[in-house]
Amino acid sequence: MKKFFAVLLSATVLAAPLAAQAQDRHHGPDRTRTVTRTVTIEKKVVVKPRWVRGHRMTAAERRRMAEIRDYRRYRLSAPPRGYHWVKVDNDFLLVGVATGVISSFIAAR
Repeated sequence: MKKFFAVLLSATVLAAPLAAQAQDRHHGPDRTRTVTRTVTIEKKVVVKPRWVRGHRMTAAERRRMAEIRDYRRYRLSAPPRGYHWVKVDNDFLLVGVATGVISSFIAAR
């Protein structure tokens, strides 16, 4: 009985590649596929606002700015009465408190 199983096992091991070749013959060239892909890359351009003297800032713009109280730390001059320094994206603006008009602009180093 052991010999019978050993012969049967070796026959299946030898017959497996032959069966695979027979399947390839039946389903050969007509089963190939061609896949075409189109890749689009979207570039996002971030436009920073250009600050200029005399520009009146909206309330939304003023809300997102950080007021600088320790202006000496950044080597800025003391702001005149009615003005304060604000920091936006590494730039310093001298802005009127009541009006929101930019009176001076300093680009950070």
